[in-house]
Amino acid sequence: MIVHEVITPCWDGKEIVTTPINGTIEEIHVQSGENISECQPLLSIKAENGRLKEILVELRGTIDRFTVKIGDRVVPGDVLVFINEDTGE
Repeated sequence: MIVHEVITPCWDGKEIVTTPINGTIEEIHVQSGENISECQPLLSIKAENGRLKEILVELRGTIDRFTVKIGDRVVPGDVLVFINEDTGE
């Protein structure tokens, strides 16, 4: 399994996680409303070459919502999830 750490842009006060690869959503490891910690795996994508790749981000926060579900095909740049970042304030 390969791990991809994704750098998140911000839009409308939420962090946006996009896919860096072509593939199919294989597994979602967290749920909407769940708090996440830094480098926690969010989901797994099965790449076109058959390798499983985990997507994680280096931030803490709460999952706002997913825009994909298991079995969805994705291409680089597709939005996977929105996260409300915990800024510690």
